[in-house]
Amino acid sequence: MLDFDARIDSTLFSSGKGARELYERFSMFMDRFYVGRWKRWVFIEPMSEAATIGLGGLLLMLALAVPAFRETSDDDWLKKSDLAVTFLDRYGNPIGNRGIKHNDSIPLEDFPDNLIKATLATEDRRFYDHFGIDIAGTTRALVTNAQAGGVRQGGSSITQQLAKNLFLSNERTIERKVKEAFLAIWLETRLTKNEILKLYLDRAYMGGGTFGVDGAAHFYFNKSARDVNLAESAMLAGLFKAPTKYAPHINLPAARARANVVLDNLVDAGFMTEGQVFGARRNPAIAVDRRDENSPNYYLDWAFDEMRRLVDTFPKSYAERVFVVRTAIDMTVQRAAEAAVENQLRQFGRDYHATQAGTVVADLDGGVRAMVGGRDYGASQFNRAVDAMRQPGSSFKPYVYTAALLNGFKPSSIVVDGPVCLGNWCPQNYGHSYSGSVTLTQAITRSINVVPVKLSIAIGSNPKNQWDAAKRGRGKIVEVARRFGIKAPLPDTPSLPIGSVEVSVLEHAVAYATFPNKGKSVTPHAVLEVRTATGDLVWRFDRDGRKPLQAIPASVAADMSGMMSHVVSEGTARRARLDGIPTAGKTGTTNAYRDAWFVGFTGNFTCAVWYGNDDYSPTNRMTGGSLPAQTWHDIMVVAHQGVEIKEIAGIGAGTKLPAPAASAAMAGGALKLPDIKPGPPPILTKRGADILVRVEKLLDEAGKTAGKTSSSEAPKAVKPLSSSSVAFPDSFAAAAPDGVTAPAPRKN
Repeated sequence: MLDFDARIDSTLFSSGKGARELYERFSMFMDRFYVGRWKRWVFIEPMSEAATIGLGGLLLMLALAVPAFRETSDDDWLKKSDLAVTFLDRYGNPIGNRGIKHNDSIPLEDFPDNLIKATLATEDRRFYDHFGIDIAGTTRALVTNAQAGGVRQGGSSITQQLAKNLFLSNERTIERKVKEAFLAIWLETRLTKNEILKLYLDRAYMGGGTFGVDGAAHFYFNKSARDVNLAESAMLAGLFKAPTKYAPHINLPAARARANVVLDNLVDAGFMTEGQVFGARRNPAIAVDRRDENSPNYYLDWAFDEMRRLVDTFPKSYAERVFVVRTAIDMTVQRAAEAAVENQLRQFGRDYHATQAGTVVADLDGGVRAMVGGRDYGASQFNRAVDAMRQPGSSFKPYVYTAALLNGFKPSSIVVDGPVCLGNWCPQNYGHSYSGSVTLTQAITRSINVVPVKLSIAIGSNPKNQWDAAKRGRGKIVEVARRFGIKAPLPDTPSLPIGSVEVSVLEHAVAYATFPNKGKSVTPHAVLEVRTATGDLVWRFDRDGRKPLQAIPASVAADMSGMMSHVVSEGTARRARLDGIPTAGKTGTTNAYRDAWFVGFTGNFTCAVWYGNDDYSPTNRMTGGSLPAQTWHDIMVVAHQGVEIKEIAGIGAGTKLPAPAASAAMAGGALKLPDIKPGPPPILTKRGADILVRVEKLLDEAGKTAGKTSSSEAPKAVKPLSSSSVAFPDSFAAAAPDGVTAPAPRKN
């Protein structure tokens, strides 16, 4: 043991001594390279710091590049983006195309020289000189935009724009720009410059639902891109920046002004002289008049996205990229929806301070028959029916009442409409009043806010802790909404039961189909049938699509349909009433009147209508019972023409819905008020109040004398009221308009 210990000590001593000698020799060697004084601070330290920062920068770039390169993980990345689809309506009539043209794609060398030069001069003059990112061009654009105080020049190269078109969305975020830059460099390493330019010319969106310059040339000029002249080339090259803003069939003066800018660019870049472009300036391009060719572009965009997802499910060995797709759209209903939205906004949009709307009409199997994603596709391609997430307000309450029925409540169950608070949040009814004991049917009909909150507490089943009970109850409500098909996030907040979460018009509309479907939820879809260009059947919804799921018992769906029918017959949505057609639904109005909804259904269709503003600014006291309900009525009248009316469990079919109580009471008297159409917002002026008092007195006098006069005699004539004199509120019933919260009553 002593010998072993001595060996360990000797080894440690020798190792330490050897290490010291080695370090000394290394130090002596490195001393030869020592730089001191001013040379150290001028050369050595900056180089060391640069190396450190460079290493950190490389690691950061690697971290940023990983998400971008994930977009290219599919080996078929180039083929995925070359999908070409011809869309048909439900009856087999062509309605539009999406994707690039395959059958007559033009080689790059066949494009006119003036078109290539116009594109490069406007979009990327240094295209053949940079590595995917034009540093000089980007710097110049940043300086110009900073001096102008806004976006005047774009800094993206053609390669960056192609990367965005192939892999990314159009969202304006830093993350997207970083991905775009890395993907541009990645593309430059895999494709030649000519291949990149060819892909860009083939796949850029050019307005009017067309992709690629050849498709745009056919659409705007009725000719191939091979045959366009200089003026037409300049107009086409001007579309890359803002295809809808400069589309000649929408705004010909703007398109020609933009084409003139392109001609200036050709001269500035040295590609042409002023004399060569003079003829194009004097004789600008003339586009084909396509104002009457209104394709359902919002619908086609959504159907194309669905088709791209569907193609991903086809076998990897499937090489076909050209398809003919029959969709669920009914162009008669689509035109009716577009006309109803435009008519209401044109007539009353300014009065209500509302500028946008969205609507979806669907079959009870989820097939979307019509979609309006905004007032003008040419002005904005953002689809408010699919991509916009807006608060549904009281139109969310049917999910709350469904959860209550699933947890032991009945339509006739009594709930006290009285004050309730969760922490420091206390929901208020419209008018800051309470109704006392009411049934669930009365509560949903009158759109009372307090009752859904109390129901969320009651179904939470925790009498000792009200806050915990409400949280559990909201969890059950979210679960019901998920069963119905709502995929929006639905964050848990105390105000969730009265619609403070956000949903899309599409999901909301199709979710309501669960009620007339006897509790079965369905999936919204556009595609009914997919065939190849040669006619071979590839996919069919009734065979391969997602089947309905039993979300709630049929008895609960029937009870809810019966409850919601009162909203239309005697509640806040009487403008949506359809004569002879069983109808049910729910209005919705959010804080500060930012969103107004009506979502309803019959035995044949379901439909959701939303009105509001893109910037979330408040409307002028618009409620769901005003323009949304009237728009819904106008659309559904057309949708039910020539259709066999189906019954709804819980309501019945073939009979008129009962008239509202207020109207029935007036029918027996001497004066009968007609149905009120949407008008200016209900702002009661002093003159209007005086007129209403006078009308009330006349009604009293008419009622007293009604029994004394014969049936052939008419009471004293009442001076008619013009719409400029007074605007009536949504209904004459005791119920107030729905809403999450309500402002204090205004004083004259």
